[in-house]
Amino acid sequence: MTSIAYAMGQGGGAGGQGAAGISGFIPLILMFVIFYFLLIRPQQKKNKEHREMINSLKKGDRIITTGGLYGRITGITDNVLTVEIAEKVRVKVNRGNVAALAQTTAAPSAPKSGKSKTNKEQS
Repeated sequence: MTSIAYAMGQGGGAGGQGAAGISGFIPLILMFVIFYFLLIRPQQKKNKEHREMINSLKKGDRIITTGGLYGRITGITDNVLTVEIAEKVRVKVNRGNVAALAQTTAAPSAPKSGKSKTNKEQS
């Protein structure tokens, strides 16, 4: 007799398990949202900035290729850049292989006189 009542009790509780099944997906949904904001969205933003940088390249820009070559752009076509890596040494590089714009190294400047004024003003 108890086995019949126990079996009937299981069938009656099945209606409540539908809500429990949905709440089992909440952690998965939460993990997806966290991955989106921590991994996917920043990567998409970085890719967009890189595409904009590649599209804005112009003659005379100093670049770094993905292979690590530093050079100056001397010619541009749709997909190919002519890059001068040394005097009279030019190579052709696909636009997609540009990693970044190179920082121009400025000549070291003389010490600023503004610091000496602040030291004199303090004494």
